[in-house]
Amino acid sequence: MSREIVVMGAGMVGVSVAWHLARRGHSVTLVDRREPGRETSFGNAGIIQREAVRPYPFPRDLATLLRVLPNRQVDIRYRPGGMLQAAGPLLRYWHNSSKERYQKIVPEYASLIGLSLEAHAPMMQAAGAEQLVRKEGWLEVYHTAAELEARAAAARDDEQRFGVRHRVLDAAELAAFEPGLAKGLAGAIHWQDPWTVADPGELVKAYAKSFEAEGGRVQQAEVSGIARQGSGWRISTSEGELDAEQLVMAMGPWSREWLSDLGLEIPLFVKRGYHMHYANAGSEPLRHWVMDAEVGYVLAPMQAGIRLTTGAELERLDAPPHLAQLEAAEQAARWLLPLGERLEAEPWKGARPCTSDMKPVIGPAPGQSGLWLALGHGHQGFTLGPATGHLLGQLMDGETTDIDMAPFRADRF
Repeated sequence: MSREIVVMGAGMVGVSVAWHLARRGHSVTLVDRREPGRETSFGNAGIIQREAVRPYPFPRDLATLLRVLPNRQVDIRYRPGGMLQAAGPLLRYWHNSSKERYQKIVPEYASLIGLSLEAHAPMMQAAGAEQLVRKEGWLEVYHTAAELEARAAAARDDEQRFGVRHRVLDAAELAAFEPGLAKGLAGAIHWQDPWTVADPGELVKAYAKSFEAEGGRVQQAEVSGIARQGSGWRISTSEGELDAEQLVMAMGPWSREWLSDLGLEIPLFVKRGYHMHYANAGSEPLRHWVMDAEVGYVLAPMQAGIRLTTGAELERLDAPPHLAQLEAAEQAARWLLPLGERLEAEPWKGARPCTSDMKPVIGPAPGQSGLWLALGHGHQGFTLGPATGHLLGQLMDGETTDIDMAPFRADRF
């Protein structure tokens, strides 16, 4: 039975949810203050990470904590105000990163990651967006043999348990694979399954156009209110009122405030990130997406230039940018690859919506009939958007889901 549904949030997750619901025959309106794919989905590293079966835990070992404490690292930085504001969720994040709890979380998370490629594929085909995508995997490079071997051992385990394919490249093989990189590296893990995207924002935009071709509506407007309207919902926007039988909240880090107004407390916190594009100053083009794993940044050969992305910054959502982390990443990256001039006047800044147990929230909102949640995907919203849309569509239509969705329900908190 067709229903009137509003989806709030036009990032990869919201667009994918809207696409799947429209495909199922529902009347769907997608609402966001910006065009589709212009927020967090615009600025990521552009990898559909089939290999990312292990979410990022909070560091608990003394060596890592001592390394991070001076607050000068590329992979993670923090601000006291941001830490204080998110103290509750961060404390639960630390608690859930214990060995025993994390070992339970990994297979649950991996069940969702395992759907990522097969969920993207039909959307890419329908959107005619295959030209944006390469299916050659990406490289995780290492400076030291000990770190490479430790990662290779984990990769072997992931291949056995979760079907993640990889190759270990020694120094000579890496040099042949990516001749433009600096000499002296120990080697790399070549993750063979993931797909890479030359313009992440354009992929989301293509998915949104495909959604419109299915009869969906995109409304660019500022949402000013959400309220019960009979058995359904009324969404007040700068472009007027929208009434819907069901409402999907997919506004990433902005979801928390709206949910709080409805009496729902989801332990969300923010990891911010930055990027900048550069010209290639070397004689060799960068052929693959490359992560400097021991430092914590990614270099991606995108349409706009070589994109440099930083790790995570624990800070308040709307705090002004702090560019020292990007500058430190740039300094390290210039050793790894000859980078030319910056291609933009200002760096891009975005925010990842993270939960205290590292898993997204997908399913019904407790105590709020007709309200559905698709948020908290952390580093993997770009990867998991289509899988989330597919699974939420099954839930909303009362079907048996492809995987067990209990680990992703909001009432687990």
